Amino acid sequence: MASHKIVIYQIFSRLYSGSANSQSQDRCTARKPFGTIEENGCGKLNDFTPQVLKQIREMGITHVWYTGVIRHATQTDYSAYGIPRQHPAVVKGRAGSPYAITDYYDIDPDLAVNVPKRMEEFERLVNRTHRAGLKVVIDFVPNHVARQYHSICKPEGVRDLGEDDDPNIGFEPRHNNFYYCPGQAFTPYFDLYHGMDEPYHEMPAKATGNDCFHNAPGRNDWYETVKLNYGVDYYAGGIGHFDPTPDTWMKMLDILLFWASKGIDAFRCDMAEMVPAEFWAWATARVREQYPDVRFIGEVYNPAQYRRYIASGFDYLYDKVGMYDAMRDVICHRQGTDAITRAWQQTDDIRDHMLYFLENHDEQRIASDFFAGSGEKAVPALVVNALLQKNPFMLYFGQEWGERGMDEEGFSGCDGRTTIFDYWSLTPQENDLKRIYTKVLNIARTEKTVSEGQMFDVMYANQDHYRQYAFLRKAGKEILLVAANFDDSAETWSLNIPDHAYNYLEMQEKAYKVEDLLTGEQRSLVLMMGTPVEVRLPARGAVVYKLK
Repeated sequence: MASHKIVIYQIFSRLYSGSANSQSQDRCTARKPFGTIEENGCGKLNDFTPQVLKQIREMGITHVWYTGVIRHATQTDYSAYGIPRQHPAVVKGRAGSPYAITDYYDIDPDLAVNVPKRMEEFERLVNRTHRAGLKVVIDFVPNHVARQYHSICKPEGVRDLGEDDDPNIGFEPRHNNFYYCPGQAFTPYFDLYHGMDEPYHEMPAKATGNDCFHNAPGRNDWYETVKLNYGVDYYAGGIGHFDPTPDTWMKMLDILLFWASKGIDAFRCDMAEMVPAEFWAWATARVREQYPDVRFIGEVYNPAQYRRYIASGFDYLYDKVGMYDAMRDVICHRQGTDAITRAWQQTDDIRDHMLYFLENHDEQRIASDFFAGSGEKAVPALVVNALLQKNPFMLYFGQEWGERGMDEEGFSGCDGRTTIFDYWSLTPQENDLKRIYTKVLNIARTEKTVSEGQMFDVMYANQDHYRQYAFLRKAGKEILLVAANFDDSAETWSLNIPDHAYNYLEMQEKAYKVEDLLTGEQRSLVLMMGTPVEVRLPARGAVVYKLK
């Protein structure tokens, strides 16, 4: 585990235009719904200049997750470069989903200035990121691939996924990489022509990525993807066949080792719980034999599976069905702050492994009309999530300046999310909200009490406060008192610190000189058992008192 607080910045690379890079700003200004890459432009790997990366580091970031860098299905034609063209009927949006991979060994040509040199451009980005004092995270998408997956960049001697399959068998445990519907053509809900002279043809149909094991996926299915076979017989109720080792395991391990050799520091593993834990235990151990410092971040939504996947080699798991859902309800005043306590208590035994976040590419923007309507309303949630535990915190680009996600970009529609299917752009902005994020994230990254200290939740002694939340952090002689106000009005809180907190944290009863790390304001604070502490909280704000 990390000895410092990890702060991950997720950047959807295609949509990012560095504010220090005028070329990218010129390229990404049209923002035309359903626009082509020529009309709307596209961010490039080269846009992440040393200056841009320095700005990211100064915001308090430790890891950059470059989302969407591996080549995936797109309607943009790169056949002039020898890249197979995808049929538009099985591509979502003009740009395509970054989770419909077409070549695990290739870089998305959209992101390259010089398409034939796209891998070299990525390798230089990894080096620039490391020189900026940041670590690199990329996606590993193990559960499914694009319907027309075909690797043109695989190393010599590597067999392609499905190349040796017998499509006349629905499930074959050892050699088949895909699941099939023998004798049935692919007949989804939509028109298979999609403007082309010839329809998309797939015979027999492969099973769809969201465990849709028939030939006619619907609109809400992941119809542009096909499910990979890790030796689980879903046709027989999910029976696992893992000995001898399935061929898919070997191929996916090779892919992980390929990217680890490029200097990747961590893999964010998409829909990790849809892949058997047995594979993860096998693969993560083998990757770490050669690259012991590589970390694995798992997208696992079932709390009943958390401990199983941590035991299988994951360093960190999304805390979505728990802390995220609770915090969203608290921000929107659907639950009181006691929901925060319940959320962390449910994973207290694995707390260092839980990844907290308030936005990512799947979730609605805080500032959208579908969530809070304003990024500022989540400031107390930011303070709590970033400082409550030692575990990592992640933010999604645009969150820090209050991106609303209310554009109707194309395929994605207006849903309060930033599109992952369309050519569009977001350009970093300097505003008061970003300055708050920078303050909080640098506290998280640099304060010993946050990265190493113990936490004490004081809310059981303050149960009459449903829109406020407070806790203590302590490491050595350093103490932080953090209090957050989710109310729309300012609050003067007579905060009770229970006697047990003094004993558990070995805190001295005395007068302290206190600095609010968010504002620089200094005051005196007397901590005595049985005596409440007066805390003045701004509306939708917080204080982070460092006791000296």
